[in-house]
Amino acid sequence: MTAKKQKIYTHLWYAKDAEGAARLYASIFPDSRVDRVTPLPADSPSGAAGSVKIVDFTLFGERFQAMTAGPHHDFNDAISLVVECESQAELDRYWNALLEGGGKPQACGWLMDRFGVRWQIVPAVLGEWLQDDDPPRAKRVADAIMKMVKLDIAELDRARRAA
Repeated sequence: MTAKKQKIYTHLWYAKDAEGAARLYASIFPDSRVDRVTPLPADSPSGAAGSVKIVDFTLFGERFQAMTAGPHHDFNDAISLVVECESQAELDRYWNALLEGGGKPQACGWLMDRFGVRWQIVPAVLGEWLQDDDPPRAKRVADAIMKMVKLDIAELDRARRAA
């Protein structure tokens, strides 16, 4: 039996070292791996045949693709990868691993890894808390997020439960 082909997936353009980025991400997240690195066999606007590398990789069992094709556009906050975490330990582990080697914390659970990709490392319950049927409770959570860089699940819960 063959696995179902994923119909939509994320493709990331790196100025350099897409393979290094994919290997880093695969080392951080479970059910992740670099599946294949393929040099583009034709000349392209980004370089001679073989200089552009296509990297197929899997994160959390989901297909991704990247390429090393020289400077084009920088990554920015308009697109980010969101990782929902079940515990503070999980959140801390991913946060710290993605910052290692030159990443930069941003605000409200966002960070930029050393390759310039933006990530949101958030509690899995965050959506539920922000959509609470009690608007003041949801606002307390949102207000607490605005004061944080790395999210603190216990602190967000305290804000949610405050009277």
